[in-house]
Amino acid sequence: MVARWVRALAAVVAGNALYFLLVAPALPMPLRHRPFALDAGLGLDFLTCLALYLALGGLAGVRRRR
Repeated sequence: MVARWVRALAAVVAGNALYFLLVAPALPMPLRHRPFALDAGLGLDFLTCLALYLALGGLAGVRRRR
């Protein structure tokens, strides 16, 4: 259970860093996230974090099988 929490925390921190430092500056203004708003940018940020969470889970699964 702790491993899942650490994986989720790492995915959120790394996903937000990736989104706000690399992805968001390249997006047009309507697709960028505005603070305290439900918008397309928030959805893209969520998908970035989700992709990292799933990727980290896949890596953990490969490591467990070895």
